[in-house]
Amino acid sequence: MERRKFMMVGGGVVAAAAVGAAGSRVGAGVGTEGQLSTLASNLGLSGDEARGALQTVTPPGKYDPYYMFASGGHLGQIQVLGVPSMRLLKVIPVFSRDSYSGHGFGADLGNALIEGGSDPKKNGPLGWGDSHHPALSETAGEYDGKWLYVNDRANGRIAMIDLGDFKTKQIIDVPNMGSSHGMCVTPNTEYAHISSLTPRPITADGYAPLEKYADLYRGFSTWYFIDPKTGRMVPEKSFQIELPPYNQDLADAGKLASHGFGFINSFNTELAVGGTHAMPMPIEAGATKNNFDYLQVIDWKKAEQVVAAGKFVKRNGMRVITLSVAAAEGVLHFIPEPRNPHGVDVTPDGHYIAISGKLDPHVTVFSIEKIKDAIAKKKYQGKDRYGVPIIPMDAVLEAQVEVGAGPLHTQYDGKGNAYTSLFIDSAIAKWTLGPKSGVTEKPFTFVEKIPVHYNIGHLAIPGGDTVKPTGKYVVALNKWSLDQVQKLGPTHPVNLELIDLDSRPLKTLSSMPLGNSEPHYAQIIKTEKLHPLKVYKPGTDPATMAKSLFATVASQERVKRAGTVVDVYATLMRSHFSPGQITVTEGDTVRLHLTNIETTENATHTFSLPAHNIQASLDPGEVVNVEFKADRVGSYAYYCAQFCSALHMEMYGWLLVAPKKA
Repeated sequence: MERRKFMMVGGGVVAAAAVGAAGSRVGAGVGTEGQLSTLASNLGLSGDEARGALQTVTPPGKYDPYYMFASGGHLGQIQVLGVPSMRLLKVIPVFSRDSYSGHGFGADLGNALIEGGSDPKKNGPLGWGDSHHPALSETAGEYDGKWLYVNDRANGRIAMIDLGDFKTKQIIDVPNMGSSHGMCVTPNTEYAHISSLTPRPITADGYAPLEKYADLYRGFSTWYFIDPKTGRMVPEKSFQIELPPYNQDLADAGKLASHGFGFINSFNTELAVGGTHAMPMPIEAGATKNNFDYLQVIDWKKAEQVVAAGKFVKRNGMRVITLSVAAAEGVLHFIPEPRNPHGVDVTPDGHYIAISGKLDPHVTVFSIEKIKDAIAKKKYQGKDRYGVPIIPMDAVLEAQVEVGAGPLHTQYDGKGNAYTSLFIDSAIAKWTLGPKSGVTEKPFTFVEKIPVHYNIGHLAIPGGDTVKPTGKYVVALNKWSLDQVQKLGPTHPVNLELIDLDSRPLKTLSSMPLGNSEPHYAQIIKTEKLHPLKVYKPGTDPATMAKSLFATVASQERVKRAGTVVDVYATLMRSHFSPGQITVTEGDTVRLHLTNIETTENATHTFSLPAHNIQASLDPGEVVNVEFKADRVGSYAYYCAQFCSALHMEMYGWLLVAPKKA
């Protein structure tokens, strides 16, 4: 084992690499204690800051042990960051168009997803989305690195990303729902769950006056069946559970001891709808009157049996268990919880469910064994106005831990500790779990609190919501940065903060301003669990991951005309297109079948056509189809926008649109 030395820098302690080895790794003279100390001092670094820099650096040619998949908020994308380096490594387009990748700018896959992933009767054409809660696929309760699912908070859609090529492969506009929030997957990726945030009318045309809110508006818990071979969601094997018009918030799936259950927080059991100009009443005032809201407990295993027995109705093509049937069949139960909660987070062993009430300084912990016992013995305190059985809170309460102001969301380190974000305190609280999680000393006890900068929302720990968290780090997803970066106009970047879980007390290692999005939730997976492709097999259609019918090989490029339809079978390679000239007539329908015939990793090319809003990116081996109307006469030079070779500037060709003959 290397012998480590410590040196004082700015009043702190820096862990320096072993003296002899450091010089050989970093360069002559740089690895000595004195020069490292001088460097840190010249930069004005405290000991903690210098140590944090050493702990998080990922040198060239080295790789982060973890990847974090963070939602992009109203950017509509997913962002992949390395941990602990906190480098932004990739942006995955999902609900919004992206010119860098060509997603939604002419290529068949992206266009089909964005155009076809929106129900025109419900939402109309959509060009953006609000990605919120990514959920990695799981096997036996652990991330397996196959697929990623994410919801569109704005429009009630759900998307699937294939982690074989890090591309979005499916977008579904969820029937009967407007906006969404509660996104999670079950422990063996049987289902992807998405629930409504704001209720919608259940009328035929989707309209009802707010005076009829209690009677005609409903929420929905949606369980999309996932094909275990492809990762795609299968609507015809999926179902919904009708819920009262309370606002459904975050959701989590049970695991191990609680497998088969799903949990959704809710608020606005007051059924507040806001005020009018004449009688102003903000929804936030009306929706905070009750002392308690309801944790919604769903037995999805029982729901499967109810659907199999035919006890459902069809609404907009989706099988729906109505509210009355869900209550009568034991699919749905309510538990009073502190008002206006946000996070609902199942512990790794599945024994406990942690509830964060935004207006309560405690984390409230329920026991699944007590919940099951109450259901079996029908220990109810009555029913809500819609007939749903209510389990008494004290019958299932395990503990309440005072953590601070504004608790939102909880993650776990796999060592019997929980970490809860505190929005108002701008901090993370550490506390212990109970005996069933292996804690023997001081169960359910506050341990410490670390401040963050500033106004944290969610937080993420490697595997922190699985059956086997690996701990090591926690990333705070902070909403504001304020004084953390130079002012860049009225809007500041958000701030991601990396904290060392192995330090006592907890210490911040680094922060990362992020100026292009607002991550709402993130999951962190071991890099070793991901096995992405290096190149596609020649001629692959990324939509099917099979060989495309339009795949073209070198020397077989061709142009075919059938009336006013022109099919172009083209190839791309360094540093040219073939064919290099395409001549059509004004009014023709042009169908480009483009194949990147490269076999070298990272040899990506684009087909970029000026004046036509077309930009298609092709990875090695990929086939992309682009269709457009040649509706303007002119000579247009298409080119490769991805720098690919010494003769990159010469990689262009001509589209000639000749005028129609009189």
